[in-house]
Amino acid sequence: MVILPRERPVIQGLNSYYLDVRRLFEHYQGELGSGAVHFHSPSSEGVVFFDKDELLSGIFQGKDGELVKGGDAVDKLTDLVEEQNFTLSVYAIDLDKVYFWANIPAAETIFRDLSTEFTDLEGLINKMASEKLTGYIEVLIKDGSEGGLIFFINGKVIGGSYSWVQGELNGSRESLDLLIRKTKESGGTFNVSRISPDKRGPTSGSQPDLPPLREDVIAPLEELLELFERTAQAGKFVKGDFGTALKKKFVEKADTYAFLDPFACEFTYSNHRVSYTGGASHADLFRGVVESIKELAQEIGAWSRFSAEIGPWKDKYAGMLTRFGITL
Repeated sequence: MVILPRERPVIQGLNSYYLDVRRLFEHYQGELGSGAVHFHSPSSEGVVFFDKDELLSGIFQGKDGELVKGGDAVDKLTDLVEEQNFTLSVYAIDLDKVYFWANIPAAETIFRDLSTEFTDLEGLINKMASEKLTGYIEVLIKDGSEGGLIFFINGKVIGGSYSWVQGELNGSRESLDLLIRKTKESGGTFNVSRISPDKRGPTSGSQPDLPPLREDVIAPLEELLELFERTAQAGKFVKGDFGTALKKKFVEKADTYAFLDPFACEFTYSNHRVSYTGGASHADLFRGVVESIKELAQEIGAWSRFSAEIGPWKDKYAGMLTRFGITL
Protein backbone atom coordinates (compact mmCIF):
# COMPACT_ATOMS: atom_id res chain seq x y z
CA MET A 1 0.00 0.00 0.00
CA VAL A 2 1.32 3.43 -0.99
CA ILE A 3 0.49 6.03 1.64
CA LEU A 4 0.97 9.77 1.30
CA PRO A 5 0.99 12.57 3.88
CA ARG A 6 -2.13 14.66 4.47
CA GLU A 7 -0.69 17.76 2.84
CA ARG A 8 -2.60 18.87 -0.24
CA PRO A 9 -0.67 18.63 -3.51
CA VAL A 10 0.78 21.89 -4.77
CA ILE A 11 0.11 20.63 -8.29
CA GLN A 12 -1.69 17.57 -9.59
CA GLY A 13 -2.82 15.91 -12.79
CA LEU A 14 0.54 16.18 -14.59
CA ASN A 15 1.04 13.68 -17.42
CA SER A 16 4.50 12.11 -17.38
CA TYR A 17 4.40 11.75 -21.19
CA TYR A 18 5.02 15.49 -21.52
CA LEU A 19 7.60 15.78 -18.74
CA ASP A 20 11.28 15.30 -18.10
CA VAL A 21 10.82 13.74 -14.66
CA ARG A 22 14.41 14.34 -13.56
CA ARG A 23 14.03 18.05 -14.28
CA LEU A 24 10.68 18.03 -12.49
CA PHE A 25 12.44 16.78 -9.36
CA GLU A 26 15.17 19.39 -9.73
CA HIS A 27 12.60 22.17 -10.10
CA TYR A 28 10.62 21.25 -7.00
CA GLN A 29 13.76 20.57 -4.97
CA GLY A 30 14.59 24.22 -5.57
CA GLU A 31 11.01 25.48 -5.35
CA LEU A 32 9.81 23.54 -2.28
CA GLY A 33 12.99 22.28 -0.60
CA SER A 34 11.34 19.05 0.52
CA GLY A 35 8.33 17.03 -0.53
CA ALA A 36 7.11 14.07 -2.56
CA VAL A 37 6.02 13.17 -6.08
CA HIS A 38 3.18 10.68 -6.38
CA PHE A 39 3.10 8.47 -9.49
CA HIS A 40 -0.18 6.79 -10.49
CA SER A 41 -1.15 4.69 -13.49
CA PRO A 42 -3.76 1.98 -14.09
CA SER A 43 -1.14 -0.70 -13.50
CA SER A 44 1.13 0.71 -10.79
CA GLU A 45 1.61 3.38 -8.17
CA GLY A 46 4.48 4.88 -6.23
CA VAL A 47 5.90 7.87 -4.44
CA VAL A 48 9.37 9.43 -4.28
CA PHE A 49 10.40 11.65 -1.37
CA PHE A 50 13.00 14.39 -1.76
CA ASP A 51 14.82 17.18 0.02
CA LYS A 52 16.76 20.02 -1.58
CA ASP A 53 19.86 17.86 -2.11
CA GLU A 54 18.66 14.45 -3.20
CA LEU A 55 15.92 11.93 -3.82
CA LEU A 56 15.65 10.31 -0.42
CA SER A 57 13.64 7.15 -0.86
CA GLY A 58 10.44 5.78 -2.29
CA ILE A 59 7.97 2.98 -2.51
CA PHE A 60 6.50 1.30 -5.61
CA GLN A 61 3.62 -1.14 -5.94
CA GLY A 62 2.70 -2.91 -9.16
CA LYS A 63 -0.68 -4.27 -10.13
CA ASP A 64 0.62 -7.81 -9.70
CA GLY A 65 1.50 -7.10 -6.05
CA GLU A 66 5.17 -6.35 -6.69
CA LEU A 67 6.48 -4.13 -3.90
CA VAL A 68 9.78 -2.24 -4.14
CA LYS A 69 11.13 0.05 -1.41
CA GLY A 70 13.85 2.61 -0.81
CA GLY A 71 16.27 3.73 -3.49
CA ASP A 72 15.34 0.76 -5.69
CA ALA A 73 11.79 2.15 -5.85
CA VAL A 74 13.18 5.51 -6.98
CA ASP A 75 15.05 3.79 -9.81
CA LYS A 76 12.02 1.66 -10.69
CA LEU A 77 9.72 4.66 -11.04
CA THR A 78 12.17 6.85 -12.94
CA ASP A 79 12.76 3.94 -15.36
CA LEU A 80 9.05 3.14 -15.79
CA VAL A 81 8.10 6.68 -16.88
CA GLU A 82 9.97 5.89 -20.09
CA GLU A 83 7.63 2.97 -20.76
CA GLN A 84 4.20 3.99 -19.45
CA ASN A 85 2.25 7.14 -18.65
CA PHE A 86 1.75 8.22 -15.08
CA THR A 87 -0.36 10.94 -13.58
CA LEU A 88 1.86 12.91 -11.23
CA SER A 89 1.07 15.00 -8.17
CA VAL A 90 3.60 17.02 -6.21
CA TYR A 91 3.36 17.48 -2.43
CA ALA A 92 5.16 19.95 -0.20
CA ILE A 93 6.23 18.30 3.08
CA ASP A 94 7.94 20.09 5.96
CA LEU A 95 11.62 19.22 6.29
CA ASP A 96 11.11 17.85 9.80
CA LYS A 97 8.54 15.35 8.44
CA VAL A 98 9.91 14.37 5.04
CA TYR A 99 12.60 12.14 6.57
CA PHE A 100 9.91 10.35 8.55
CA TRP A 101 7.93 9.53 5.42
CA ALA A 102 11.04 8.63 3.44
CA ASN A 103 12.09 6.13 6.09
CA ILE A 104 8.80 4.31 6.54
CA PRO A 105 9.90 1.54 4.10
CA ALA A 106 13.00 0.97 6.27
CA ALA A 107 11.19 0.95 9.63
CA GLU A 108 12.16 -1.78 12.11
CA THR A 109 9.45 -3.95 13.69
CA ILE A 110 9.91 -3.86 17.48
CA PHE A 111 6.69 -5.64 18.58
CA ARG A 112 5.05 -8.28 16.43
CA ASP A 113 1.65 -10.02 16.67
CA LEU A 114 0.50 -8.42 19.89
CA SER A 115 -2.99 -9.81 20.50
CA THR A 116 -6.06 -8.05 21.89
CA GLU A 117 -6.27 -11.02 24.21
CA PHE A 118 -3.41 -9.46 26.16
CA THR A 119 -3.02 -5.93 24.74
CA ASP A 120 -5.46 -3.04 24.59
CA LEU A 121 -4.95 -0.77 21.53
CA GLU A 122 -5.73 2.42 23.39
CA GLY A 123 -3.25 1.45 26.08
CA LEU A 124 -0.66 0.58 23.43
CA ILE A 125 -1.11 4.00 21.79
CA ASN A 126 -0.60 5.70 25.17
CA LYS A 127 2.48 3.57 25.83
CA MET A 128 4.02 4.46 22.47
CA ALA A 129 3.24 8.13 23.11
CA SER A 130 5.02 7.99 26.48
CA GLU A 131 8.01 6.28 24.85
CA LYS A 132 8.20 9.03 22.18
CA LEU A 133 7.80 6.55 19.32
CA THR A 134 8.65 7.70 15.84
CA GLY A 135 7.09 5.07 13.63
CA TYR A 136 3.70 3.42 13.37
CA ILE A 137 1.33 0.79 14.75
CA GLU A 138 -0.18 -1.62 12.24
CA VAL A 139 -3.61 -2.86 13.31
CA LEU A 140 -5.21 -6.00 11.83
CA ILE A 141 -8.82 -6.62 12.87
CA LYS A 142 -10.07 -10.22 13.06
CA ASP A 143 -8.79 -12.02 9.94
CA GLY A 144 -7.13 -8.91 8.54
CA SER A 145 -10.04 -7.90 6.31
CA GLU A 146 -10.10 -4.56 8.14
CA GLY A 147 -7.38 -2.58 9.83
CA GLY A 148 -5.30 0.53 9.86
CA LEU A 149 -1.99 2.25 10.49
CA ILE A 150 -1.37 4.85 13.20
CA PHE A 151 1.61 7.16 12.59
CA PHE A 152 3.72 8.78 15.31
CA ILE A 153 6.48 11.38 15.39
CA ASN A 154 8.19 11.71 18.77
CA GLY A 155 5.17 10.15 20.47
CA LYS A 156 2.59 12.38 18.80
CA VAL A 157 -0.05 10.82 16.57
CA ILE A 158 0.15 12.65 13.23
CA GLY A 159 -2.50 10.67 11.39
CA GLY A 160 -3.74 7.27 10.43
CA SER A 161 -4.68 5.16 7.44
CA TYR A 162 -7.86 3.09 7.69
CA SER A 163 -9.26 0.36 5.45
CA TRP A 164 -12.78 1.83 5.44
CA VAL A 165 -11.54 5.08 3.84
CA GLN A 166 -9.62 3.32 1.04
CA GLY A 167 -6.32 3.53 2.89
CA GLU A 168 -6.10 7.32 2.55
CA LEU A 169 -4.34 9.19 5.34
CA ASN A 170 -6.85 10.56 7.80
CA GLY A 171 -6.14 12.68 10.84
CA SER A 172 -9.60 12.61 12.41
CA ARG A 173 -10.07 11.50 16.00
CA GLU A 174 -13.33 9.81 14.94
CA SER A 175 -11.49 7.35 12.66
CA LEU A 176 -8.96 6.53 15.38
CA ASP A 177 -11.75 5.98 17.92
CA LEU A 178 -13.56 3.71 15.46
CA LEU A 179 -10.39 1.66 14.97
CA ILE A 180 -10.02 1.27 18.74
CA ARG A 181 -13.69 0.28 19.10
CA LYS A 182 -13.48 -2.29 16.32
CA THR A 183 -10.51 -4.00 18.00
CA LYS A 184 -12.44 -4.19 21.28
CA GLU A 185 -15.51 -5.64 19.58
CA SER A 186 -13.89 -8.03 17.11
CA GLY A 187 -10.34 -8.59 18.37
CA GLY A 188 -7.16 -8.26 16.36
CA THR A 189 -3.38 -8.09 16.35
CA PHE A 190 -0.87 -5.21 16.41
CA ASN A 191 2.62 -4.75 15.04
CA VAL A 192 4.73 -1.78 16.14
CA SER A 193 7.50 -0.45 13.88
CA ARG A 194 10.08 2.17 14.72
CA ILE A 195 12.16 4.50 12.60
CA SER A 196 15.59 4.42 14.17
CA PRO A 197 16.76 7.66 15.84
CA ASP A 198 19.56 8.16 13.31
CA LYS A 199 17.01 8.05 10.47
CA ARG A 200 14.52 10.66 11.69
CA GLY A 201 16.09 13.61 9.97
CA PRO A 202 16.91 16.98 11.56
CA THR A 203 16.17 18.09 15.08
CA SER A 204 16.35 21.69 16.20
CA GLY A 205 19.78 23.14 15.56
CA SER A 206 21.18 20.01 13.96
CA GLN A 207 21.98 18.87 10.46
CA PRO A 208 19.80 16.12 8.98
CA ASP A 209 21.10 12.59 9.33
CA LEU A 210 21.67 10.64 6.17
CA PRO A 211 18.52 8.94 4.96
CA PRO A 212 18.95 5.49 3.48
CA LEU A 213 19.39 5.38 -0.27
CA ARG A 214 19.44 2.03 -1.98
CA GLU A 215 21.72 0.32 0.51
CA ASP A 216 24.62 2.77 0.53
CA VAL A 217 26.77 5.00 -1.65
CA ILE A 218 29.94 3.54 -0.16
CA ALA A 219 29.95 0.30 -2.19
CA PRO A 220 29.78 1.98 -5.63
CA LEU A 221 32.51 4.44 -4.62
CA GLU A 222 34.73 1.57 -3.48
CA GLU A 223 34.23 -0.19 -6.80
CA LEU A 224 35.00 2.96 -8.80
CA LEU A 225 38.10 3.82 -6.76
CA GLU A 226 39.43 0.28 -7.02
CA LEU A 227 38.86 0.30 -10.79
CA PHE A 228 40.62 3.67 -11.10
CA GLU A 229 43.55 2.52 -8.96
CA ARG A 230 43.95 -0.64 -11.03
CA THR A 231 43.82 1.33 -14.30
CA ALA A 232 46.31 3.95 -13.09
CA GLN A 233 48.79 1.36 -11.87
CA ALA A 234 48.49 -0.96 -14.90
CA GLY A 235 49.17 1.90 -17.28
CA LYS A 236 51.86 3.41 -15.06
CA PHE A 237 50.05 6.74 -15.18
CA VAL A 238 50.99 7.62 -11.59
CA LYS A 239 54.56 8.28 -10.58
CA GLY A 240 54.91 7.00 -7.04
CA ASP A 241 52.07 5.92 -4.75
CA PHE A 242 48.47 6.03 -6.00
CA GLY A 243 47.14 6.87 -2.53
CA THR A 244 49.36 9.94 -2.33
CA ALA A 245 48.20 11.23 -5.70
CA LEU A 246 44.58 10.71 -4.69
CA LYS A 247 45.05 12.58 -1.40
CA LYS A 248 46.62 15.52 -3.23
CA LYS A 249 43.54 15.73 -5.42
CA PHE A 250 41.30 15.51 -2.35
CA VAL A 251 43.20 18.45 -0.83
CA GLU A 252 42.46 20.49 -3.96
CA LYS A 253 38.76 19.62 -3.77
CA ALA A 254 38.47 20.25 -0.01
CA ASP A 255 37.40 23.87 -0.51
CA THR A 256 34.24 22.59 -2.20
CA TYR A 257 33.91 19.27 -0.36
CA ALA A 258 35.34 19.76 3.13
CA PHE A 259 34.94 16.08 4.04
CA LEU A 260 37.64 15.19 1.47
CA ASP A 261 40.34 17.03 3.42
CA PRO A 262 42.75 14.22 4.43
CA PHE A 263 43.53 16.05 7.67
CA ALA A 264 39.86 15.86 8.68
CA CYS A 265 39.99 12.04 8.37
CA GLU A 266 36.30 11.86 7.47
CA PHE A 267 36.77 10.11 4.13
CA THR A 268 39.56 7.58 3.62
CA TYR A 269 40.38 5.05 0.93
CA SER A 270 42.89 2.32 1.73
CA ASN A 271 43.33 -1.29 0.60
CA HIS A 272 40.33 -0.96 -1.71
CA ARG A 273 38.07 -0.01 1.19
CA VAL A 274 36.28 3.26 1.88
CA SER A 275 35.63 4.60 5.36
CA TYR A 276 33.39 7.61 5.90
CA THR A 277 32.41 9.24 9.21
CA GLY A 278 31.22 12.69 8.08
CA GLY A 279 27.75 14.18 7.82
CA ALA A 280 27.58 15.32 4.19
CA SER A 281 24.57 14.37 2.11
CA HIS A 282 24.76 11.29 -0.07
CA ALA A 283 24.64 13.55 -3.11
CA ASP A 284 27.63 15.65 -2.02
CA LEU A 285 29.61 12.58 -0.97
CA PHE A 286 29.04 10.86 -4.30
CA ARG A 287 29.68 13.99 -6.38
CA GLY A 288 32.83 14.95 -4.49
CA VAL A 289 34.53 11.60 -4.91
CA VAL A 290 33.45 11.06 -8.53
CA GLU A 291 34.54 14.58 -9.54
CA SER A 292 37.93 14.00 -7.89
CA ILE A 293 38.44 10.72 -9.73
CA LYS A 294 37.46 12.23 -13.07
CA GLU A 295 39.75 15.26 -12.67
CA LEU A 296 42.71 13.18 -11.52
CA ALA A 297 42.26 10.71 -14.37
CA GLN A 298 42.30 13.57 -16.86
CA GLU A 299 45.34 15.22 -15.26
CA ILE A 300 47.50 12.07 -15.33
CA GLY A 301 46.46 11.15 -18.87
CA ALA A 302 44.46 8.09 -17.86
CA TRP A 303 40.99 9.34 -18.71
CA SER A 304 40.69 7.78 -22.17
CA ARG A 305 41.63 4.34 -20.89
CA PHE A 306 39.68 4.67 -17.66
CA SER A 307 36.48 5.87 -19.36
CA ALA A 308 36.65 2.79 -21.58
CA GLU A 309 36.86 0.57 -18.49
CA ILE A 310 33.93 1.97 -16.51
CA GLY A 311 31.07 1.04 -18.86
CA PRO A 312 29.79 -1.85 -16.70
CA TRP A 313 30.07 0.30 -13.55
CA LYS A 314 28.08 3.10 -15.22
CA ASP A 315 25.39 0.64 -16.29
CA LYS A 316 25.19 -0.85 -12.81
CA TYR A 317 24.78 2.52 -11.11
CA ALA A 318 22.99 4.41 -13.87
CA GLY A 319 20.09 5.26 -11.57
CA MET A 320 22.40 6.73 -8.95
CA LEU A 321 24.30 8.78 -11.54
CA THR A 322 21.03 10.16 -12.88
CA ARG A 323 19.68 10.87 -9.41
CA PHE A 324 22.77 12.87 -8.47
CA GLY A 325 23.06 14.60 -11.85
CA ILE A 326 26.52 13.18 -12.67
CA THR A 327 27.87 12.63 -16.18
CA LEU A 328 30.87 10.39 -16.86
